[in-house]
Amino acid sequence: MRRSLLSLRSTLVLTLAVLTGIGAGVLSRMAGAPGAQCVLYAAGAFGLAVPFFDRLVAAPGDDDSQSSS
Repeated sequence: MRRSLLSLRSTLVLTLAVLTGIGAGVLSRMAGAPGAQCVLYAAGAFGLAVPFFDRLVAAPGDDDSQSSS
């Protein structure tokens, strides 16, 4: 049986973070920042987007909206 390397949730989180980093890099380049600075902006946006989207995309079975008491 072949299993996938990443779960669907992990793939979604990383894809959204990569798109956020690309968007930050492109926007900073359009604003006139040097290329190396754009890469740093993109890397920073990616690094902040991973935990953000990790919390935003709920894991299966994690339903915090309903309490047991």
